[in-house]
Amino acid sequence: MKTKLFISAAVALFLMTGCTQETQNRLGRAIQNWTGTDGVLEIYNGGKLVRKFIKIDKLTTAISTDGDTDRPYRFGYGIFDANLNGVADKGEKRVYFEISDYSTQYVFFENPNH
Repeated sequence: MKTKLFISAAVALFLMTGCTQETQNRLGRAIQNWTGTDGVLEIYNGGKLVRKFIKIDKLTTAISTDGDTDRPYRFGYGIFDANLNGVADKGEKRVYFEISDYSTQYVFFENPNH
């Protein structure tokens, strides 16, 4: 198992040396997602928790079409935790979400329970 992991890492490193920065970033995100990050996003309104997404691989900043400027929102995929209990219950599905930098108060963190 360790040998396969080492070979995979060596191949990824070799491929990244000949790639553009954007391609390297995409490969890096794919490797991070593959290794299994477990993010939690909590959204607040008036100091009260109103939405929660769990099991988020990556929270990404949107980039303009010219590739030089960040857009004022973040996006990702996670399980919508409808009852805010921090557990992926039956019926709670993985969804795409966006959060604005202008009007949204949020906290993004790695799940300390896993």
